[in-house]
Amino acid sequence: MDSAIRNDKTRLALAQLPILIRQIHGALRAARDDSERERLHSLLCSAYVAAEGACCRLGYLSLTTLVLDRLDSAATQTNDPLFKVRSLMKRARLLMSYDSTDSAMSLVEEGLGMISNDREPERVLRGYGHLRGAIVAARGRRLDLAQSHIREARLIARPMDRESDLYGTLFGPGNVEIHACSVELEAGDPGKAAREGSLLVLPKDIAAPRAGHHWQDTARAWLIVGQPDKALKSLTTARRIAPQQTKLHPDVRETLHGIAAAERRRSDSLGAFARWVGVTL
Repeated sequence: MDSAIRNDKTRLALAQLPILIRQIHGALRAARDDSERERLHSLLCSAYVAAEGACCRLGYLSLTTLVLDRLDSAATQTNDPLFKVRSLMKRARLLMSYDSTDSAMSLVEEGLGMISNDREPERVLRGYGHLRGAIVAARGRRLDLAQSHIREARLIARPMDRESDLYGTLFGPGNVEIHACSVELEAGDPGKAAREGSLLVLPKDIAAPRAGHHWQDTARAWLIVGQPDKALKSLTTARRIAPQQTKLHPDVRETLHGIAAAERRRSDSLGAFARWVGVTL
C-alpha cells in the first residue's frame, strides 16, 4: 500500500484500501486478546492515514471527513498517542482547505503540544507538525509565523539523511524545502517560489507524488509572475515525475486554464498537454 502511494499509483491504493480495511475489521472480530486488538487498531490507523492522503491527492475532499472520523475512533483504541497527533494534523489540513485557518492552527498547536518525547517517531511527527503549521499560517497570510515553523522544521530535518516513512509523514530535508517554496507561493514572494522551486534539487528517495506536487506549485508560481511558458515547462516536469497525480489533480486543470488565458497564441505543446489531461481550453 505504501509503495503504491509513494510511486504515484494512488488509484490502485484507493481500490485496495477498502478491502484491506474490511480485512482488518474481520481480524479484530476474531482477535483473542487486548494486545492483538491494539496491534490491529494501529494497522487500521495506518490504513486510514493512507486513505486520507490518497483522497486529498486526487481531490476527493468530501470523503476525508468520514475517513478522519474513523481514524479518530481507531486511534483511541491504541496505546500510541502519535496516531492522535497525526489525526489532528490531517484535520487541520481539511479545515485549511475550507479557509478555516484559525481553527486549523489551533489543531496544529494542540498536536505539537501532545509530543513530549524526543525519539525518532516524535521528532518526525514534530517536524511534520511544523510543516503543517507553516502551510496553515501561509494560507492565513501570517508569513512570519509560517517562516518560523519552517525554521523549526529545518532544525529537526538537518541531521536526517533520508525522508522518513514513519506514520506516512514523508518528513525530511527535501520535504522541508518543498514547503519553504510553498510558503513563499502562498504568502510571500511568488517569484522567489518560482525561482527557488525550479532550482531545488530533491533527494532521490522523495516520494514521486510529493515531488510532482512541488512542480505543480512551481508552475502556479511561474504563472502568477507572468511566465506561462515556464509554468507549462514545470507542469511537464510534474507529468514526468508523477503522471497519474498530474493528470487527475484539480490544481493542474486550473493552472492550464491560467496558462491558456495568459498566452497570446495557443502553443502546440499546451494543446497537447491539455488533451492528455482531458481539458478543453
